[in-house]
Amino acid sequence: MRAIKTLIIVGVIAFAVLQIARPGIPEKPAASEIQAPPEIRRILDKSCYSCHSDRRRLSWFDEVVPVYWLVRSDILTARQHLNFSTIGAAPATAQKARLYEAVSMIQLGAMPLPDFLKLHPDAKVTPEELATLKNYLNPWTPAPPAGSGDAGAGQTAALSAVPAEFNGLPFDPSFESWKLLSTTDRGDNGTFRFILGNEIAMTAARSGNVSPWPDGSRFAKIAWQQETGPDGLVRPGKFIQVELMVKDAARYKSSQGWGYGRWRGLDLKPYGQDASFVNECTGCHQPMRPNDYVYTLPVVGNNAVAALPASLPYRPFDWRAITMYVDQKSHTMATLYANDTVRALVTWAQREDPHWFGARIPGAPQSVEFVEGTNYRRFAGAGLAEDRSGDASERAKFIMALAPARLP
Repeated sequence: MRAIKTLIIVGVIAFAVLQIARPGIPEKPAASEIQAPPEIRRILDKSCYSCHSDRRRLSWFDEVVPVYWLVRSDILTARQHLNFSTIGAAPATAQKARLYEAVSMIQLGAMPLPDFLKLHPDAKVTPEELATLKNYLNPWTPAPPAGSGDAGAGQTAALSAVPAEFNGLPFDPSFESWKLLSTTDRGDNGTFRFILGNEIAMTAARSGNVSPWPDGSRFAKIAWQQETGPDGLVRPGKFIQVELMVKDAARYKSSQGWGYGRWRGLDLKPYGQDASFVNECTGCHQPMRPNDYVYTLPVVGNNAVAALPASLPYRPFDWRAITMYVDQKSHTMATLYANDTVRALVTWAQREDPHWFGARIPGAPQSVEFVEGTNYRRFAGAGLAEDRSGDASERAKFIMALAPARLP
């Protein structure tokens, strides 16, 4: 009994001593808060500011060591990723971009952190509040007309001479020959994206072997600014960047098994100031842990929603993707594929991307059109049966006139 009492006394003393080991959490007035309406600021203040601001706002149980140490670490990490007390100094477009990311994290259940909500239930974002945030962001605004931006700005890079990223990931000049995994219409920032995969990634996607993706899988995410043409179709305009993801579970163990890189502009300048840019990548991809940290839902293989039937006379998914466009009136998106002799235009109904608020991806296929020389064939409707109605010559002329999207 005496030994137990001694242990209790020692434990109480040790606990009391530990309370002295309390490194500070910096606190200061907001330098430049996010520029947003009051109702948006109220939601952010309630659900986000405890960690993502320069305020020090802890509950009494957060102050108890060793819990305090964990809370402090989470707050300092959160501030580095997103700080609503300073983000107001950034351009309005950059502020909205970070808010889009925050809304996507909330929608996925990644933010506020589930463990945080267990002890701070008042911080939960209600469905009504999430709807308010989404309505404020309003991603689907018209793209600027073609020619309003400079699609040819910048010096085209020699792909073999592009420098490695700051984390050492080398640029892969073979990305332009990879096949298309999917496309994305990003209403949150007015861009289109091709997501390409190397042969290892495409084989994995076709077989459904993506949990996890096999080592050697490589993705290239190519982004263009959107432009609206005279015909009302929204097409890729100015080239923005290419991002790479490389799967090597051992080599990139510290970054979720993936190597990340981003090269911006036609001169393909490495992104960031140093290797710490990878923290942005891993933080953004963390909610996709159940999908091996990958946001993309492939149109090939196990994604039956956007896949094409085997009954078609050709397999366009095995060809090179040339360009894409969106018809906002019909809520469809199309991708042009080509081999040496045939062009194929695949059109899908658009659907909301379940992984990213403000994005749309291919849904159910609506039609596939093939042009080979003077021969035009169209497949549409349920099961994509051959359809011989319509003006074949005009559609063939339209497809052959589609210009490739600009690449470095």
